[in-house]
Amino acid sequence: MPAKTYLITGASSGIGAQFARSYAARGCNLVLVARRLDRLEALAAELRERHGIEVLPFAADLGKRESVQELLIYLKLSGISPDGLVNNAGYSLAHTFAATTAQQQLDFIEVCVTTPTLLVRELLDHMLSQGYGRIINVSSMVAFSPGASGHTLYPAAKAYMLKFSRSLAAEVADKGINVTALCPGSTESEFQHSNGMDAVLKTNPARFVQTAEAVVEAAIRANEAGREVIVTGLFNKIAVAAMTLLPDGLITPLIRWGAKKYQLKE
Repeated sequence: MPAKTYLITGASSGIGAQFARSYAARGCNLVLVARRLDRLEALAAELRERHGIEVLPFAADLGKRESVQELLIYLKLSGISPDGLVNNAGYSLAHTFAATTAQQQLDFIEVCVTTPTLLVRELLDHMLSQGYGRIINVSSMVAFSPGASGHTLYPAAKAYMLKFSRSLAAEVADKGINVTALCPGSTESEFQHSNGMDAVLKTNPARFVQTAEAVVEAAIRANEAGREVIVTGLFNKIAVAAMTLLPDGLITPLIRWGAKKYQLKE
């Protein structure tokens, strides 16, 4: 069988780069998308040499609709129809809603909600036509939380990715397409650096922080098994169970107390 092709967003570092390495090790060809072309090209060269696969790096700002359209047009003109999609690109705004601008929040929604939705819709038809597809949408364990001060839209966006994934999975499960919402907790990556949370997250006990490799391997296994949701890590599973099963009046104060350290001061 010809090698499958996976499109991975946010592939220049962290979880996205690890998805690229893990799928490359499985013999898959790749389309790697992120803003930093130099990093994408370096990763592409590494994976081509190590695994003998085809890798296309594509620089795009996924917060801009025109960049997403350019990516889709390029794929069409190049005759590339991805068999798999990993919607990994994302970030958070650690300040309160009032301390950010409307444009900042709209850009966040574009990257974390609109772009993943658009990519799924545009790539889904090919998957349906061939009776095979793999989609992993990176959500977060905070998708199960009641929300707290700071990172205002982050839980909402991740809850959207969780519900979207489950609804889509219900629609296409009998059509050869597996859809999985990946819900990790703290993971070794550059995510915290991009939102100014480096110092805060370094205070987390090491047992609460997973490696990107552990998260990605769990996600790929879950997706291949047809699981709709995967929460990675024992402590994260316990936390999600508590957020899901405990009464709201009990869990909400605990979550909001614990989340205080993750909000940047105004």
